Amino acid sequence: MRATKTPQQVADHFTSRFGGQVTNVRVVEWGEGAKKVPKRSVWMTIPRETIVDAVRELTTIDFPHLGVISAVDTGDQIELLYHMQVFFGGDHEEIEITFTVPVPKNDPHIPTISGIIPGAVYTEREKQDMIGVIVDGIPDNRRIFLPADFPENVYPWRKDEKGIPDTMIKELWKVDRPQGRPSPAVKVVEKPDPAGTDAESPARQEQPASSGGEQ
Repeated sequence: MRATKTPQQVADHFTSRFGGQVTNVRVVEWGEGAKKVPKRSVWMTIPRETIVDAVRELTTIDFPHLGVISAVDTGDQIELLYHMQVFFGGDHEEIEITFTVPVPKNDPHIPTISGIIPGAVYTEREKQDMIGVIVDGIPDNRRIFLPADFPENVYPWRKDEKGIPDTMIKELWKVDRPQGRPSPAVKVVEKPDPAGTDAESPARQEQPASSGGEQ
């Protein structure tokens, strides 16, 4: 038995510790699959100035397993979602913790959490590449997925003017496509006569004879 808190107790812990800085708190519990395997999660929104303290506070409950930091362009801002689990590996004891952190596009800075979870640097680098947040204090600032010659200030996950422009989109399916190739033949099989008449339907007439001979 590893779990020391229920999902509601985890949520209460953070609202008590951070007060009004924690908003949109949701506790969700459900059974997954035919066997209704218990799943439990806690969602909360916190300001970017609090993300490091929030992750550090989570370690006082149980050292978290960081799955990934995901990102969404919501229009005027970017939402970073820190997906973590506490009591990871326990028999149906895991609690998924998601910190949602709004980041304004006109000042897209967020502090690194790699000082607490060193492996976070890889998913932080991805967010710099793909959606254009600037991770302050990140120990490795290199690109991770985009090539070195990829244009500056273009981010594949953005939905605004900094997203992929039409001039960069290539319809690769058209490249070296054979011209004048005939369309493949399509065999049309008609449905049997619903009236059940003695005459064989066209679909039955098209069936090839058995190669095994008469029995």
